[in-house]
Amino acid sequence: MKHVHNANAYQRLLAEALRGEGKRNEEIAKITDYHPDHVGKLCKAYLTEGIEALITDGRKGGNSRNMTEAEATAFLQKFEDLAKKGQIITAQAIAKDYDAAVGKKHKSLSTVYYLLRSHGWRKIVPKKQHPGKASDEVIEASKKLTWNWRT
Repeated sequence: MKHVHNANAYQRLLAEALRGEGKRNEEIAKITDYHPDHVGKLCKAYLTEGIEALITDGRKGGNSRNMTEAEATAFLQKFEDLAKKGQIITAQAIAKDYDAAVGKKHKSLSTVYYLLRSHGWRKIVPKKQHPGKASDEVIEASKKLTWNWRT
């Protein structure tokens, strides 16, 4: 514990040391601010994998981008030109070209949505009905008037 400079690793080692002193999970949880179930998981990891399981963080790096900012801007330029010409662009179309550009298949559109949001794009969807369409009550009244006129 003296050689660890990471506060989270120190907390995990402390939990295991307290467990080695014979304390219960609930007591360790109060001292370390962990949930008692998490203390149990830490102890199990120590028994199965050794001290490395407590020292290493287990998280991976956060930069998983497939393109640099310049590459992404150049990639989106083609779609921006199409949008300026009035063509409707879907996320599926962008995703298909994106997968071809980076050379791997993505399971969801979240990567494309993140790319678009980071470059200031926003989602614009056409309305489902014409904005000048009459309300349902007006349509029904019109039908009744038309029916009475025909009889």
